[in-house]
Parts: sequence; structure tokens; C-alpha cells
Amino acid sequence: MKLIVGLGNPGIEYQFTPHNLGFLAIDRIADDQGVEVRNRQCRALTARTKIGDEQAILAKPETFMNLSGVAVAELVEKLEIRPEEDLIVIYDELDLPFGTLRIRERGSSAGHNGMKSIIGALGTQEFLRIRIGIAPEKKILKPFRKSQLKHVDEALDAAAEAAKVILTEGRAAAMNRFNRKPEPPEEATSK
Repeated sequence: MKLIVGLGNPGIEYQFTPHNLGFLAIDRIADDQGVEVRNRQCRALTARTKIGDEQAILAKPETFMNLSGVAVAELVEKLEIRPEEDLIVIYDELDLPFGTLRIRERGSSAGHNGMKSIIGALGTQEFLRIRIGIAPEKKILKPFRKSQLKHVDEALDAAAEAAKVILTEGRAAAMNRFNRKPEPPEEATSK
């Protein structure tokens, strides 16, 4: 059993904000799998699905970002998940260019309060992360601008595909495919 958690804040006012990219990625995976993330367990909305040969729980904590670890720790315990093997957390990352994706196997919270909460609750930094870049965005709780939506959509597709590759082909294959330097903008290459 794998646990794929997307970080965000519950509530319609936060739904389409940079800080909710984790929630949006979980919704994209659920759409791709034909399931709805609506079951309540362990202070999270969840859905059960199968990706490749792996059973997976998709989860969106309802505890607000800064307390994400409460829900994640409860899910890990209830599902008997080994974080270093079976947990994937998807979230927004200020240190990455907007729309880029990076997969990491471990690391600190880098100042992300949701990650800080999870690391504290689990007592380990050893779990897989899919980070979606939002830099230079400073208003992480304001809705995306219309001009950003195409890039958001592409980033969500990439995050959903990355989760699928991790479960079907393994971490190394996913990291090789998705941890690439971003292409320079078209304007920069056409001059």
C-alpha cells in the first residue's frame, strides 16, 4: 500500500492558490484514476485506487497546512505505512521556478510549514517528495492569475505522471525523467 498525500488548505477561498498545488495534484491523479477524494479518515479526505500493480491511498489533509503532520501521522499509523518506502508527499516549493517539478527522497522542510509539520509528526525526513515550483510567486494564498493557468495545468499533469511513474517504474526512473533543468523560455532561445 502506498500513501500519496497532497498538501494544501481546505476551503474554497484557497482552492486555486499556489499553496494548494498538492491538493490540486491529488485531484488530478484522482481524475486520471476515475475516483473521488471524498472519504473521511484520519482528518483527511481520501480515495483508494490502484496505480499499476500498487494499491494506493490518495489523501488531502483537512487540518490546514501548518498541521498537515497530524493527519499524515494518523494515516501512516492506521495504514501501517513505512514512510521511507511507501509515502509520497506532493507540495508547492518556493525555491523552484514556477511550474517545474523535482522529486527528492529526503531532506529538510526548507521552511515549508506543511513539511515541517509532517517531519515533526513522523520523526523522520526519509520519505519521497514531489515538489512543484511556484517561484517567484510571493502571494501563495492568492488565486492564480489567468496567465498562469496553462503552466499550472502542465505542472499538475507532470506531478500526476511523476506519481504514476514512481509506482510503476520506480523512484530512480521518475527522478531521471522529471528532475531535469527547465527549458529556457522561447523568447530567450529565439534571439
